[in-house]
Amino acid sequence: MDSISPNCHTVRVPVFDYEIFVTRDPENMRAIFSTQSNDFDISYFRQMSWLPMIGKGIFTTRGWNWKHSRLRLRPQFARDIVSDVDREQRHVEALMKRLPSDAVTKWTDKVDLQPLFFNFTLDTASEFLYGQSVHSQQGNQEGIEMATHLYNAKMTVHRRIELDKFYWLINTSKFRKAFNSLHKWVDGIVAARLEQIKQQQKWVGFGDDEPKQPQRFVLLDELAKDTQDLSELRNETLNVLVAGRDTTGSLLGWVFYFLARHPDVYAKLREIVIATFGAHPTRTKIDFNILRNCAYLQHVMKEALRVATVIPMNERVALRDTTLPVGGGEDWKGKVFIPAGTQILIPTYAMQHRKDLWGPDVEEFKPERWEAKKQPGWEFIPFGAGDRKCLGQQFAFTETGYVIVRFCQRFDKMENVEEGDGRIRLHHAIENRSGTGVQVKLHEADYE
Repeated sequence: MDSISPNCHTVRVPVFDYEIFVTRDPENMRAIFSTQSNDFDISYFRQMSWLPMIGKGIFTTRGWNWKHSRLRLRPQFARDIVSDVDREQRHVEALMKRLPSDAVTKWTDKVDLQPLFFNFTLDTASEFLYGQSVHSQQGNQEGIEMATHLYNAKMTVHRRIELDKFYWLINTSKFRKAFNSLHKWVDGIVAARLEQIKQQQKWVGFGDDEPKQPQRFVLLDELAKDTQDLSELRNETLNVLVAGRDTTGSLLGWVFYFLARHPDVYAKLREIVIATFGAHPTRTKIDFNILRNCAYLQHVMKEALRVATVIPMNERVALRDTTLPVGGGEDWKGKVFIPAGTQILIPTYAMQHRKDLWGPDVEEFKPERWEAKKQPGWEFIPFGAGDRKCLGQQFAFTETGYVIVRFCQRFDKMENVEEGDGRIRLHHAIENRSGTGVQVKLHEADYE
């Protein structure tokens, strides 16, 4: 679009025997996701690309089926659930054990944080969803296999999505092995959990009258109150796992990728964290409300989301003949006619790198820009927007913020040790992650 004109933000692109539209205009975002949302939905080809891996759920369905999934899941992401930060601590401790420091110098060895963050989010997600962690951080074989199958299946889905209407050309034995292994693992957990619930219900009213400790929230248990169908429970939980685990892992990676390259930002953030939450990484309690209201912490996370754009591309298809409000005519300010069945690609990465929206320093990691941008508009939609906006947005911010605080408490310095020219290299696997990892050394603070 820039090659046409800096004022051009919507184009029509021929692909094989059909055409698609690509738009990075916030006014068109408002129309697609809000004011004209009834005219658009996810495409059939996106559904079919994902279906073998995660089945029918909130991420892959349309119409009534999608509304039913959202109604079923939305209460499970209520504030009192996403604000339960205590469940993160055990997994943070497992993560920290992978970062031993020298007794004399207090520096860790060179380490790639990115795979550790993906282990962390897989462990927390599996516990949240199924009531049991796969403990991939500790090298548990089950966890390692689960992570491998997830990655292999997702990379195949990514290639299927790229082929759009020709998605069916990619259906390899490696893909089938990966998603069948995932299904077998989840089915075993679901069946065992349903049997456990059934046995517990038999004994309701028996036993002592001692008050019981409140049980930890498990998404599967809540969904089982609505349906006992094994495939439905597998599909809904896999939809949530895929939508949430890797996006949060990627966000964590990008935050520390940028902090390692901006020691002044890390020093400022750490000073604020210590003043707000205390200095000790295990003895201090982190309160959800304070976490959410720690402005500079929120700015750091938002800026990482803007620069790296964890979900760089979205899409919709027109359900009927309709229009987009801007992008047509010689001045690109007129309406654009969108025929029914036409796909629209939404490059959020490109929109979040427009100089006219974000300033001439758009390529810089600069959390301070958010001080003047209290409520971003349609130019910043990292978790989607409208009715299909990610239900787990606050969950992702809470989990990421918690880890950042614990790192700031334990480590007073972070050094970037990546070799090369320093350019950002993106690895696109549905979500954006660093193509070179997060190569750092960390210095342990004196927090006793």
